[in-house]
Amino acid sequence: MTKFYWVLGAVAVIGVAAVGYSVGSNSFGAAATEPVVVEGMDDPTQLMSLAQGITKGDANAPITIVEFADYSCPGCGAFALQVKPQLDLQFVQTGKAKFVYYDFPLVSIHPHSFLAARAARCANSMGKFWEYQDQLFRNQPSWSVKPAVEGDLLGFAAAVGLDQGDFEACLKSDQFADVVSANLRLAEELGINGTPTIMMSRGNGMARRLTNFDFASIESVANDMLAEIEAEKTAGPTGN
Repeated sequence: MTKFYWVLGAVAVIGVAAVGYSVGSNSFGAAATEPVVVEGMDDPTQLMSLAQGITKGDANAPITIVEFADYSCPGCGAFALQVKPQLDLQFVQTGKAKFVYYDFPLVSIHPHSFLAARAARCANSMGKFWEYQDQLFRNQPSWSVKPAVEGDLLGFAAAVGLDQGDFEACLKSDQFADVVSANLRLAEELGINGTPTIMMSRGNGMARRLTNFDFASIESVANDMLAEIEAEKTAGPTGN
């Protein structure tokens, strides 16, 4: 598990290779609505290349904030609407931190969370991930409790200006089921059992899991990390 924390600290995620997987049962045509089996997921090294976070901010920012979340989770919704905007304004937009999002759909208690994660990935492939994610979280109280959510997910795509035909084709397929499943497995390997889970790291250091995810707590850790980095720069290199 320590290895996973080191890799997350460096955010060494390189995307998804072409892999074979089998789609779980669903009620939305050919759409993958449940986690799938992905070849290579049992190998920790391969898992790290299969899992894929979505990054916002300067790739070379001195600190990294990582979130594992579920689109049907009320706590994740509150974090997205109340804390993320402050983090974005104070740390991401200023180049002090980059923010990396990983899917962790808790399908046993949130049956629509896997499909919602796939929908967001479809939006990402069309250049509108963060806008679509905002729609999911802002409207979470209504869509997440419905028996069927396909119409809502399509409506959110229209709201952010995505091509309806392309988005619907993606949603009604098994596209990105492997990515979401790999992210879920990565979370499990890290011992994560709740959402949202927030981790932070500086440079290539080991990621630190936070016990609180309110803005003040994250701000305090971020400022401490930035102060440490600045102090090391001031001290300069050591040795002969």
